[in-house]
Amino acid sequence: MTRWADLRLRAVSAAILAPIALGCIWFGGALFAALLVAATVGLLAEWLTMARTGRSGLALRLAGVAYILLAAVSMIRLRSAPVIGRADLLFLVILVWASDIGAYMAGRAIGGRRLAPRISPNKTVSGTVGGLCAAGIIGIAAALLYVPKDRPAQLWRAAVIAVLLGVVAQAGDLLESFLKRRFGVKDSGRLIPGHGGLLDRLDALLAVALAAALLALIQGRGVVLWE
Repeated sequence: MTRWADLRLRAVSAAILAPIALGCIWFGGALFAALLVAATVGLLAEWLTMARTGRSGLALRLAGVAYILLAAVSMIRLRSAPVIGRADLLFLVILVWASDIGAYMAGRAIGGRRLAPRISPNKTVSGTVGGLCAAGIIGIAAALLYVPKDRPAQLWRAAVIAVLLGVVAQAGDLLESFLKRRFGVKDSGRLIPGHGGLLDRLDALLAVALAAALLALIQGRGVVLWE
């Protein structure tokens, strides 16, 4: 039971915050802008506070600021795309959540070999596989729900893209874990009960937003990310 000690608190926090995030993304406009500005300010504040606690030069601090700002700009670009903007950003957010939930459930239920014990001792190989499987399922679901009239759903392609984005999400999570170890802190903050700070909750989304913006640039406007 100790493996699941934080599950209730995490679930309550998610139940409160998830509808707010999804609603702002769905309606867009001022609501989405307000959410993104508030999140970006909070992320920057957490990063600069965390970076001051450990070994970090000016270059690393500026790199972190640039990383957060570029991710925010990427989300603006994705959401502002005509017709598909809402679908793309909702797809990314749900994919990151599914990957996180899949990794948490599989890691806690199965356990086993540690993925990167020197960086994040709690992450397991089973959790990684569970997260990627969950991401793949979201990709398939997106392809089934959004089928263009002029071409059939390509489930394998959607699954591959989703899994690759899942890999990026887990890499973003590991990057934040590495930085926290470098700075000697357990969490980036205490804003979200059961999750820590905003960086702890949004680390994967920041990385995925950057990768998705690049993917959207390659595909061209008007094409959903999973096609």
